[in-house]
Amino acid sequence: MTNPRLATDTDNGRYYTDPAGGPALVSVTNVLATAVAKHALIPWAVKLTTEHILDNLPEVNDRIDDDRSALTREIKAVHRQVKETAGDLGDRIHAAAENHVLGAPIADDPEVDPYLAQFVRWLTMWGVNLAEHVEATEVTVFHRRLGYAGTADLLIWLPTGPDGAMQLWLIDYKTSATRSAKSVYPENTLQLAALRYAETVLLPDDTDAPMPKIERTGVLNLRAKTHALVEMPAGREAHRAFRGLLGGAQWLHEAPSTYPALLAPGQTEPARRRTIRKAA
Repeated sequence: MTNPRLATDTDNGRYYTDPAGGPALVSVTNVLATAVAKHALIPWAVKLTTEHILDNLPEVNDRIDDDRSALTREIKAVHRQVKETAGDLGDRIHAAAENHVLGAPIADDPEVDPYLAQFVRWLTMWGVNLAEHVEATEVTVFHRRLGYAGTADLLIWLPTGPDGAMQLWLIDYKTSATRSAKSVYPENTLQLAALRYAETVLLPDDTDAPMPKIERTGVLNLRAKTHALVEMPAGREAHRAFRGLLGGAQWLHEAPSTYPALLAPGQTEPARRRTIRKAA
């Protein structure tokens, strides 16, 4: 996940500040994180945790009796730490790709270099002239009427039309050290549709411009040794599906987290009992 200039992390996830002074706009990725269950993350987290225990079995056995609480906390945090590390690498790859497109200096980063090389290779294979074919990179888009915003990684002209005619693509970068370059998630389509049908592009001086007409959308999977552009069917049907999730996410963000218990006739509120919680 990148860190757009106008994005702010809140207790309910990421929101965008509107320079025009309107209400904060929920981010597209926040909507999907709130409303789409990541079932694949559960077995992934179990696998990482199991591997960590097996790889460190002597230490785990030594600490079970005398340091159980701290050991449990550390084991529970393993998958979060891996996820955060992967997210940090993804941010750095995004930043390097943006700087390459803009002709800006790129930080020396051996972890990022293989992924950036694949990005440059993809541009070369498609004959991209950065000055002529890139419409925008890391551009913020708003849909004020619906109340959401997001960041498009790349708007680019590619010769994919009839007889090699140029078409405007909206592309989102995805990075992974383990997944196949051809693999995508269904919610990637919803993300692209939300960005595609936004109403406004925010210019560098915080003024508005109409969202250009996007002809095709896709995910550019960047891996250390390969890459793949996977076209996604992010049409109006996908946007309608995203709008349904948007309403659900907005409701969940505004809903209270506790409700009063209903007492029976004549029942009085029981006194609170002090409880001692065991450290997890």
